[in-house]
Amino acid sequence: MTVRRGALIGCGFFARNHMHGWAEVEGAEIVAVCDRDTAKAERMRADFGVPHAYGDAEEMLRTEKLDFVDVVTTSPFHKQLVELAARHGVAAICQKPFADTYADAEAMVRACEAAGVPLAVHENFRWQRPFVELGERIAAGRIGKPVYARISFRHAFDYYANQPYLTEVERLSLMDIGLHLYDLARYLVGEVETLACRTQRINPIVRGEDSFTSLLGHVGGATSVVECSAFAKYDPDPFPETTAVVEGTEGTLELLRGYRLIEHHAGSSFETNVDVEVPAWGAKPWQVVQRSVAAFNRHFVDVLNGKAEAQPSGAHNLGTMALALASYDSAASGSVIRMSEWRETGHG
Repeated sequence: MTVRRGALIGCGFFARNHMHGWAEVEGAEIVAVCDRDTAKAERMRADFGVPHAYGDAEEMLRTEKLDFVDVVTTSPFHKQLVELAARHGVAAICQKPFADTYADAEAMVRACEAAGVPLAVHENFRWQRPFVELGERIAAGRIGKPVYARISFRHAFDYYANQPYLTEVERLSLMDIGLHLYDLARYLVGEVETLACRTQRINPIVRGEDSFTSLLGHVGGATSVVECSAFAKYDPDPFPETTAVVEGTEGTLELLRGYRLIEHHAGSSFETNVDVEVPAWGAKPWQVVQRSVAAFNRHFVDVLNGKAEAQPSGAHNLGTMALALASYDSAASGSVIRMSEWRETGHG
């Protein structure tokens, strides 16, 4: 088996999940890690037995023979790092948000297309077992044609303890969780024609919106509601679960808290538990997220080996970026936006 040589760039909070995920994947090996904070890079190298640690990505790409890089930095660094990888003929995975502006996202896609290397965006929600199961059942025609969906992510988990920079971000929930939820809406229901969004800032410690509700009109006539709150009070707190319902012409799929997936048909229903085992390196309540990281990494090895198309690719994620950015325009103007007519203005 060909073992693909990779490097991780960005050794912060969530990157440890990436490293554990790569350790589970056959056919790939992380041979170097990189962070501008060299102490962080060295700790990651030592903790995971990686051969080399770097403080400069350019030096790493000149020195190491790599098949791919896994970029797990914050978004302001994504464009320069993805374009750097492309110049070296190296495939890239980019953490979300893919970019801060649509123009930057387009530039990253162009750079990788010109270099002939794959570019994937680490949208791990669609790789969580509950949503893999939902997607497979919809694709198999179990509920007929989808006509309505609701995707909901509501909790009061303290993101800010591990990622304090988020309190200062002016565009918050849409560019953090909203991208995941819009990607799910596209994955489960299809492409989006129209969008209307309303945002709220409820938690006084944040600068950006921490809640939003969006109404999407999909190609083919389906409607979906996508909603998120990072300040919703429940006991027990459901973080990090996403709930969903997808109604079709022949049945309904209902994903409830506790990873209960119920398939409804006229006069009958049955339930499946779609939780996953906690990985040896993981802990509740993160298990579904942690397993999804390994699932995405495994998928990307298939992409490198020509066995799969990236899900999502950088090019596909442009549509998700457009939805998130257009949501700000809709919320500011109180208007319904037709996505075929949307153009980025004044962001960045």
